[in-house]
Amino acid sequence: MAIRPTLEISNTYTGEEKMIRTGCPSHNCGGRCLLRVHVRDGLITRIETDDRPGDTVADPQLRACIRGRSYRHRQHHEDRLKYPLKRVGERGSGKFERISWDEATDLVAANIKRIKERYGNTSIFIPYGTGSYNQTGGRWSAERLMNLYGGSLEYYNSYSWACISRATATVYGTDVCGNQRQDWLNSKYIIMWGWNPSEMRDGTNSEYFLKEARKKGAKVICIDPRMTMSAVSLADEWIAIRPGTDVAMMSAMAYVMISEGLYDREFVDRYCMGFDKSQMPQAYQNEESYRDYILGTRDKQPKTPEWAENITTVPKQDIIRIAREYVTAESAVLYQGYGMQRRAYGEQVVRAGCVLAAITGNVGKSGGWASGIALQAGGGPLWNVLPVLENPTGAKIPSFLWSEAVLRGPELTKKEGLVGVDSLPHGIKMIWAVASNAIVNQHANINRTIEIIKDTSRLEFFAVQDNFMTVTAQFADLVLPACTQFETWGMEDGWKYGEELIFQPKIFDTPWETKSDYAICAAVAEKLGIREEFSEGRDEKQWISALLDEYREHRFPNLPSMQEFEESNIGVYSRPVDEPKVAFKKFRKNPDENPLPTASGKIEIFCEEMFNRNLPDEVPAIPKYIQEWESPFGKESEQYPLQVIGTHFMPRVHSTFANVDWNREAFPQRVFINPLDAQARGLKNGQKVKIFNDRGTVILPCRITRRILPGVINIPQGAWWNPDKDGNDIGGSVNTLTSERWSPFAFGNTQHTIMAEVEPLGRHQ
Repeated sequence: MAIRPTLEISNTYTGEEKMIRTGCPSHNCGGRCLLRVHVRDGLITRIETDDRPGDTVADPQLRACIRGRSYRHRQHHEDRLKYPLKRVGERGSGKFERISWDEATDLVAANIKRIKERYGNTSIFIPYGTGSYNQTGGRWSAERLMNLYGGSLEYYNSYSWACISRATATVYGTDVCGNQRQDWLNSKYIIMWGWNPSEMRDGTNSEYFLKEARKKGAKVICIDPRMTMSAVSLADEWIAIRPGTDVAMMSAMAYVMISEGLYDREFVDRYCMGFDKSQMPQAYQNEESYRDYILGTRDKQPKTPEWAENITTVPKQDIIRIAREYVTAESAVLYQGYGMQRRAYGEQVVRAGCVLAAITGNVGKSGGWASGIALQAGGGPLWNVLPVLENPTGAKIPSFLWSEAVLRGPELTKKEGLVGVDSLPHGIKMIWAVASNAIVNQHANINRTIEIIKDTSRLEFFAVQDNFMTVTAQFADLVLPACTQFETWGMEDGWKYGEELIFQPKIFDTPWETKSDYAICAAVAEKLGIREEFSEGRDEKQWISALLDEYREHRFPNLPSMQEFEESNIGVYSRPVDEPKVAFKKFRKNPDENPLPTASGKIEIFCEEMFNRNLPDEVPAIPKYIQEWESPFGKESEQYPLQVIGTHFMPRVHSTFANVDWNREAFPQRVFINPLDAQARGLKNGQKVKIFNDRGTVILPCRITRRILPGVINIPQGAWWNPDKDGNDIGGSVNTLTSERWSPFAFGNTQHTIMAEVEPLGRHQ
């Protein structure tokens, strides 16, 4: 589908201008920022960000990035969905007719009833999606509705965090293992491992705290296949590493620490389980310990820096130096990004990072960091708080395996992540995608996915609720036009980090025939005879008022009321962090009185649950480097020698903002390739090239740059798939190339494990 330009917005206005403070409709960018939206004559004239006085470490401003500041061109885009649409051609043909809301809600309600009666509630699925992401927007309303009507097939984990959330808990028994970020200023050494907060926004202000830590003397190292914006602006040194080999480098660092006697022996002896033979659980005394693996006691391969250099491309002297610097620092942070766990065996890199944090003694310590997913100790976010109620079915699948549940649902078992029920008798028969482009554009192997979606004998009804005719919406039976977050009432919290709540007043009336996600679900609930139970007599504004009262009672005693937020136009309530909380501080002080929520009460380097999976080559009980199923070291590299990564990208939040002209002009979609790889293929900068493997072909201009490791190319994720007459994707969606395989323990997506080839366009044409 061609992306049309944004509606030309006039710069000539006649009425009085108003400024409204609101939360950025972030769509899951990883942060929550304050916007100052200037409005005149019913149009946004400009958008600015937080203007609160001062910029302190305890309570810094919530400054928006280019995505939030460009929202004017998304809000007033000429391609906004305006009316309900019903498919009249084949799925994916793009042929729709306008219908009324009465007919549209009849269709949704009738299909919910039909599917429930014929197949049962577990055949209805509301997928993962974050296109609208505040306390009243997005999928929460649809989930609440379904739970009042007998439930549906739920998902667990996410495309973002599947491996890191699951694997972190195998070590610590919890995801809450991060100190509050103000404590980074007490660190002396910070490793940004595969972490790029300058683009993907892992908590508003993370960049600010890193800069302040450097001012106080912390050394910052960035380990990444790319010289990212974060490496350039936040780090003292960039270390280029081959994708998918991070565990090899971590293991070699552990080898240096152990062989040189540098690791924190006292901490390991008191707080850890599984480090060496003396610490193994009673029933596993004869199994391989972490020390055994690192020193090669059983496999006869010590994990030396020389061994790791051949795998990672990182020079052995750098591995040795970084290991020594990290372990000898007074306090140190190893912060893990999420891209490296969206890979084959992504659980291993998470656990390996946690183990390095443990054996260096940085757990439960000010200025230290336990690694893993590192949810914030103390405040933490208020995830999806519109009450969704309990799901009567109890059935859940991993978020990434929805396509398998459509294709072969009755075959899924516990071994593939099904929980709550023994089987899905009929698989998924209806999908209601609310604010989600994950069904087609953001899912893996787009060409395969489309064939699954187009099969009406399997997926009998497919409704999409969104702001635009996204790639996913093109394949729907029914398209429901949702309003934007500027056109309804909402509220958002500090995402993963932060002690704040941002108020989102309704700035504009809903245009055309759009409705809020909540209002659409309320209309469907009425057709199902459960509107009163669904709404409890509240509209969006009344829900926000009630939630503010709830938060004030249980967490923020000084939180303003709805009326105070409206009258003051302050936009945000934030609570300063003067004494940052440290995760596991009590455990470190007295592990006997404050054990971890693990089976042993200690940090579990050896995981009994993983051992009992009985998959030692894929799910080892101790963190190990495992060669990926698509790898430069495998036979597949003979045909497809280049590793492909699909990174987060400054102009987009996943696929949201992909149709905003300002952002596309500033950051055009290209494939990034190293000069050595370009020269070997006879490529020139800006030339159109084919990137291909057995799953599909993408055609894009190339950007030749030394800021990416040789042997690696980057196609930033989120661009909208757009096939030419031959089926080649000229829109630039990396998921044309990605694999539908999932990780073996967490059942997470592995969409960064890709091999492909690049050649000049026209070589074989």
